[in-house]
Amino acid sequence: MVRKRSVMGRLYRVVAAAGYGLAAISVLTDSRALADGIEPGLWQVISRTQTGGVIGPPHQSSKCLSVQDAADLAATFTPSSRTVNSTCAPVEKNLSGSRLNWRLTCKGQLDMELTGEFNFDSARHYTAIVQSKAAMAGVPMVDSQENIEARWLSACPQ
Repeated sequence: MVRKRSVMGRLYRVVAAAGYGLAAISVLTDSRALADGIEPGLWQVISRTQTGGVIGPPHQSSKCLSVQDAADLAATFTPSSRTVNSTCAPVEKNLSGSRLNWRLTCKGQLDMELTGEFNFDSARHYTAIVQSKAAMAGVPMVDSQENIEARWLSACPQ
């Protein structure tokens, strides 16, 4: 039982780190509105992670998105795979209108599937749901879901 808790704790940290990393990804922008995109500048991102049915406290962060970040939503809001002892397939992504969906799967010591659904409902607001499922050595780990809401605050500080 101690070994199972240790593995579960380790996986929870991996999944939580992935979730927070994705939250950081989702907070990127500079200062003029772009057609079919979001406005570059300083963004406030609030995320709530639910793991094993337990909803954690909100996590707030902010980040500046450059003009390039805001112009390429698929590249900015899709995760890159950085794993140890696992191999990841290329990210499947689809940007259609104001919606971005992506899926990342990795196999190896840690099998993991991450999915993201982003809704850019205006140039200054978006919401997202990022879900993760994982198994270590064939043992399913606790699934998590991160609910994200972001809003544009201002131009980036100089």
